[in-house]
Amino acid sequence: MSARLFLSSGDVIADRRFDFARDLQLRGDLFAAAELMEQAVELAPNFASAWFALGELRQELNQHDAAISAYRRACATDPDDRHGARLRLIRLGAEPLAEMSPGYVKALFDQYAPKFETALRGDLSYRGPEILQRAVIAARHAAQEPATFRHALDLGCGTGLAAGVFAAMVERIDGFDLSPRMLTQARATGRYTRLVEADMVAALRGEPDGSADLVLAADAMVYLGDLAPLCREVARVLASGGLFAFTVEAHDGEGVSLGATLRYAHSESYQRAVIAAAGLTLRDVSQASIRTDGGVPVPGYVAVAEKP
Repeated sequence: MSARLFLSSGDVIADRRFDFARDLQLRGDLFAAAELMEQAVELAPNFASAWFALGELRQELNQHDAAISAYRRACATDPDDRHGARLRLIRLGAEPLAEMSPGYVKALFDQYAPKFETALRGDLSYRGPEILQRAVIAARHAAQEPATFRHALDLGCGTGLAAGVFAAMVERIDGFDLSPRMLTQARATGRYTRLVEADMVAALRGEPDGSADLVLAADAMVYLGDLAPLCREVARVLASGGLFAFTVEAHDGEGVSLGATLRYAHSESYQRAVIAAAGLTLRDVSQASIRTDGGVPVPGYVAVAEKP
């Protein structure tokens, strides 16, 4: 995602130093950019955007310790971590694997909302909802049951792409997302009965037991490291015989990792373990790429689990 968050320092001169530094960075003059960015934080010591940008510059210059120091200052000056500095610290080995801050996810998608669908469909060849749809139809066909549903929940619904694909299969679909700007676009589609601004786990906790017969998560669980709380809530909310269909990015090792694109990847064994621990039955898990990165397919999985 190329959308970039900027939080003004409140100091006009410091903001200008930031702008000049960013221009130099884009031109490839990293040393001069870092010098100007240091001037910006000297003028405004609580300038979170400048500390984060300085961390990026130090990282590009292979100044490991200086990058870590700048990212730590970015975290300290913005407790909501809207730039995602802690994720950079994790990638640099300076922090243990942890969850993304809700502030970061919300800011990321609020920034990205105006061009979300164009970028996903055009630049990234995104086809998550279509892959989920095929997986759900296949699971119902294997069970010799119709692929129609009374009540579906769309986790991390974004602008409503999944609702469009599943419209003919569901009587009612509700969407959950952290980003109000994404929800504004989802609301404009008229496809949702209800839209809730909340993270996925918190939103599910507000749903009654056994109230849904389909839960979808298309390219949403890449923003969660620990999938166990989500899977437990999905199991509670699903009615008997209901399906949970989701995609994740693939991790070749064991457990969970945070990739260079700052999205979590989950191993197949990890998926199987959390699904079983939640009391769900995994009907199918198969390799699938739902998007590209730089024109190269991103390895992933599509899975369908059932509530017994």
